[in-house]
Amino acid sequence: MWEQNYLPIGDSIFLSAIVAAIPIFVLLSLIGILRKPAWVAAVSGLATAFVISLLVYGMPLKLAVSAAAYGAAQGLFPIGWIVYWAIVMYRITLETGKFEIIKDSIGGLTADRRLQAMLIAFAFGAFIEGASGFGTPVAVAAAMLAGLGFSPFFAAGICLLANTAPVAFGSIGIPVITLARITGLDELELSSWVGRLCAPISIFIPAYLIMVMGGVKALKGVLPAAIVCGVCFAGVQFTISNLVGPQLTDILASIAAILGLVALFKVWKPKDTFAMPGDTTATLALRQHGFGPTLLAWSPYLFLVVFVLVWGSPQGKAVLDKVNFVIPWPGLHNLIIQSAPMVAKATPYAANYTFNWLSAAGTACGLAGLLAAIVLRVSFLDYIKLLGKVLKQMAYSLLTIASVLALALLMNYSGSIVTMGMAFAATGALFPFFSALLGWLGVFLTGSDTSANALFGNLQVVTAKQLGLNPALMAAANSAGGVMGKMISLQSLAVAVAATGMARAQESELMRFTFKHSVFLACVLGALSMLYAFLFS
Repeated sequence: MWEQNYLPIGDSIFLSAIVAAIPIFVLLSLIGILRKPAWVAAVSGLATAFVISLLVYGMPLKLAVSAAAYGAAQGLFPIGWIVYWAIVMYRITLETGKFEIIKDSIGGLTADRRLQAMLIAFAFGAFIEGASGFGTPVAVAAAMLAGLGFSPFFAAGICLLANTAPVAFGSIGIPVITLARITGLDELELSSWVGRLCAPISIFIPAYLIMVMGGVKALKGVLPAAIVCGVCFAGVQFTISNLVGPQLTDILASIAAILGLVALFKVWKPKDTFAMPGDTTATLALRQHGFGPTLLAWSPYLFLVVFVLVWGSPQGKAVLDKVNFVIPWPGLHNLIIQSAPMVAKATPYAANYTFNWLSAAGTACGLAGLLAAIVLRVSFLDYIKLLGKVLKQMAYSLLTIASVLALALLMNYSGSIVTMGMAFAATGALFPFFSALLGWLGVFLTGSDTSANALFGNLQVVTAKQLGLNPALMAAANSAGGVMGKMISLQSLAVAVAATGMARAQESELMRFTFKHSVFLACVLGALSMLYAFLFS
């Protein structure tokens, strides 16, 4: 048994936190400054984390290797599993020619790039996030936008920015449900606070997207749509999260936004025109295909919606989870001792790997794709060839995802993540602001709001009680602030690059594009958390 030490450098929280953060600095420097590919940055960060864990934290080599392997396994399944099948589905529609019909049907609603981004990246992406989460919305929406003629870079960047406010209630509310289980706080109270933090952001995210695409001038032309989309989504998000709970928040909010936009498109159209850099079909040559062919073309995504709703429903999940394999991870499970402030008393740290091969969202996506291949009459041989093509396309993306999760879990089990969390907790009266940034850091490292809540949820509650703050608000700030780290996590970048077919050399450019928006929005969340903590608690 090995006990974690959270202050390895002279019992100093400041010095220990600086050393603990070195792997993150290495990762950010390589991809953001030196413009190295994401997989190089991820592997280098992982190597640095190994050195810090062994030499500074004194973690035994066998435990370090096992923790990294545990993280890599979680990166490949379920995260890589989801992304792989989402891209397979897109490629099926593309190679059967059905995506041209999908493109024309969306163009029939609106040919304006700004409105397409709101409809697909934000509203439809939020629906997929609410139903499945874990990278699926970015993969699906970015591929659709790229197919519509958006440049791959802007398709990826816009979808990463859009996949923010919905994340806290993703995958049928799993982040909030996990937070409630970890902290022991009331689920509805946590859901309410997350909704109060996220809803104000949701109002202006559609407008923010358009400003990023083309500035204030571009926003003026579609301001009515941005208002309808933001208000419909945020209003339902706030209401359902406060009165019902986290499970259906995203699904109902996204449906409200989609219906609001479609209704608006029937009576209003923008008076100006707009084109984006790299746009390959600025003016769509629309064709009428009829109801039957259009329904057939959309069938893969209709199958996806049905499958992920069944897979994500409590009843469906209960049945599908019966065949899960829960594996106590060899050489790691309960072999590390956690201590205060993470836990009240010294406690063995569990490491159970759940291989939910049937209930995973990726399996639902894969079955939807298989059914789509049958309906669209893709031959068995062509289908197998397609699977191989996608696997080859995703090789480096999967390496990136596995390496970053290995880095995150190694830092977690070595104790270095707790060291950084304690440094945030030492900020005193500013803690509500840094509470959101702690969640941001957690999602940047793990790529998952659920994982960030599991990492830092208890630390948020313990610190809140010590400072006389509302524990539910601070825990909720972790989840709400975390969603802003999603757009810069290397897993999300790898998903977006793979989905749009971007060159790997553009990963660093995409990181620099999203980073400033991520930091700005995380600070907005932190400021809102401060207002709730001291003025409106």
